[in-house]
Amino acid sequence: MVISIIGLLAGLGLPAINGAIKAGKKAEVSAMAESIKVAVNAFYAEYSAYPSNTSGKTDADFLALMSTTNTTGVSAQNTRGIAFLEAPPKFTNANGIVTPKGFGTGQSNFFVLIDKGGLGYVNPKLVSSTLTNTNVASSVAVWAMEKPTNQTAVGTFK
Repeated sequence: MVISIIGLLAGLGLPAINGAIKAGKKAEVSAMAESIKVAVNAFYAEYSAYPSNTSGKTDADFLALMSTTNTTGVSAQNTRGIAFLEAPPKFTNANGIVTPKGFGTGQSNFFVLIDKGGLGYVNPKLVSSTLTNTNVASSVAVWAMEKPTNQTAVGTFK
């Protein structure tokens, strides 16, 4: 009898634990997206220009530009050698700044969309057609797509 009650309680508790872990991963990704956004805005405050990131993602070049004090190569835009972003190891790999393991079905880069034209908004749907978010009132938007559906964005806009 006691064993069956323990089994019943464990069966009820596991889905709740799984949901809490998933919510924690989303919060972690959202916090990293906000850190990337703050770093891009700090770059703008320092140089009066946004970093040129032609891929629109947090690739290895973006990581080198925003997080190292090296002023050669790709990081030549950062002439003062300021580290604008400190990314924890679980958010980095050879591809740049990525989502941590356990978020969706694998690690992927964050999207970075910058309003370089001074419109006062960005349109994430232009970058990722599966999104429904259009005209987000922000100069910088950063997000990651939650796999496997690629329809839910986790980041700096709702």
